[in-house]
Amino acid sequence: MRKSIVILLHVGFWVCYFMLVMVILGAIYGSRGEVDETKLEAAFKAILFFALVPSAISFYLFYFLLFPRFLQKKNVLLTIVYGLITAYGSALVGWSILNGTFGEVCDLGGEYEDEDYSETGVILVMSFITFVSGIIAWVIQGFLTWVKEIKLKEALVQQNHEMELALVKSQLDPHFLFNTINNIDVLILKDAEDASNYLNKLSDIMRFMLFETKTEEILLSQELEYMDKYIALQKIRTSNANYVNFKVNGTANGRTIAPMVFIPFIENAFKHTNNKKLENAINIDIQIEENTLKMKCENKFDGARKITNGYNGLGNELIKKRLNLIYPEKHQLEVVKQNDLYAVSLTISNEKI
Repeated sequence: MRKSIVILLHVGFWVCYFMLVMVILGAIYGSRGEVDETKLEAAFKAILFFALVPSAISFYLFYFLLFPRFLQKKNVLLTIVYGLITAYGSALVGWSILNGTFGEVCDLGGEYEDEDYSETGVILVMSFITFVSGIIAWVIQGFLTWVKEIKLKEALVQQNHEMELALVKSQLDPHFLFNTINNIDVLILKDAEDASNYLNKLSDIMRFMLFETKTEEILLSQELEYMDKYIALQKIRTSNANYVNFKVNGTANGRTIAPMVFIPFIENAFKHTNNKKLENAINIDIQIEENTLKMKCENKFDGARKITNGYNGLGNELIKKRLNLIYPEKHQLEVVKQNDLYAVSLTISNEKI
């Protein structure tokens, strides 16, 4: 939401607040008949210290501190506790200002001195007013957050549509499909059973790409299974058993992840590694920890060849944008090209993992 609208909401609240104070003040003194302008001015100053200043303190503490730190994280108990403490503390500040400067600045005269004001009662009333101001701050901040989340979801939907188109181009790569089918065709004459197994893997991969990737999240085990089958199909093209190393440390245990997060990097590794006789040409390491998932993909390449910016049809910017939308401030992506080694490290920290 634009800053001008946010500022307008804040200004609107304080204008309404000030007008309400004036209406209440007018109603109180209007019921008494003749109004002494001196006393009215003094009462106005008293209301300023009594309500406006402590309310402003409470409002912005609720708005900038309590909402993002506690309420937004759904910690209701701490929200209420710290909310009451904040309201009471703001009331004490208001009472200190009122009590310390009231006689000199406001000068209500004998009428104020004759009134029986209880310090505890005044502070409790102040606390109630400041707490209500804080709740209104929560409502405003909640509304702004809600609007922001709606826009973020709309952007994510649009981004997913873009990703679907890009993924279709990437997933239905004719070179990969034709090469795999040709390799399986050749393998049929040598080992029909192995050929059948690879054909099943290809079928599973196609099913995964066409159906499973349409959801926002899939099981981490599904993503890892897809990676394993994809790597197995790529390895048909070489007799080098140590061409690819794929390791998974930890267990998925029903954890979820956005589909096709790792695949573009792995596709890129195979795309730029041409010497099938190299030992450990591609190394893929997955680390599954309690609330963190790490992927490191390294591949050797011919330094004389120029590496393109794309990841098998998926641009760097598109991948980064997707990660920023799905895991905002909860991921770290590092891409390093050094000599003949190209390395990608992706760390995702999320309670959903």
